[in-house]
Amino acid sequence: MRQVFIAALLLAAASAIAQDEVRFSGASPLADVREIARRLRAPPAPPVDLADESFLLYVPPTMPETGYGLLVFVPPWERGSLPLGWPVVLDKAGMIFVSALKSGNAQRVLDRRIPLALLGAVNVMKHHKIDPERVYVGGFSGGSRVAMRLALAYPDLFKGAILNAGSDPIGDSEIPLPPADLMRLFQERSHLAYVTGEHDRINTSKDMESIVSMRHWCQFSTWSLTIPWKGHEAATANALSRAVDYLDAHPAVDPAELAACRATLEGGK
Repeated sequence: MRQVFIAALLLAAASAIAQDEVRFSGASPLADVREIARRLRAPPAPPVDLADESFLLYVPPTMPETGYGLLVFVPPWERGSLPLGWPVVLDKAGMIFVSALKSGNAQRVLDRRIPLALLGAVNVMKHHKIDPERVYVGGFSGGSRVAMRLALAYPDLFKGAILNAGSDPIGDSEIPLPPADLMRLFQERSHLAYVTGEHDRINTSKDMESIVSMRHWCQFSTWSLTIPWKGHEAATANALSRAVDYLDAHPAVDPAELAACRATLEGGK
């Protein structure tokens, strides 16, 4: 936790960019407490009052012809700014960045972090032209673990995830699988980019456990990058750029491999 706090201070001091603190007003059925509970197979949590919430928003100056991409970022800190070097990558990719304030590791996942990320996504999509094939969720550290749960439960919204120094296996009591229709979408259409510093031994190990788990559950579209000389810190601009390039490529899933994996899972029931 101390590492994350120090990292937040350094990033905030280093990032002098045109990012705005904004408020949104649009609700969404996707962020309804009953829908979140259904998708995450968890008890319903109290609703979020969006009028009391603020978001960090960065919009690149030039929009691609097909519309902006969108990266919904779940932070580990309560307040912060764009990590150093990320605006250049976002500008090049034509990708909007949105991140809820007061949604760090100290906040409850189902009560705040997940609904706030969803509300950030739907409100940006309401006010900007967004390419639906380039809507991604990401996070750093504990925020990355939340982003993974969002990618798993909302494959109809998020086409991929950037998991920076935080991931988990899926399919257990802590992170159950979503309903069958959503799980099939996750297998067929979602892409996961794991990005972790080489000296962050705990999370490089967790990434491997998570990737093995994904493959067990027939999610084969995974990619991993170990950042040289880095520890537990936000991804470098180069690492972010490579992760975005991977997601934007929309690598195809082998239908035969997917069918064989599903048959194996069915046979094991």
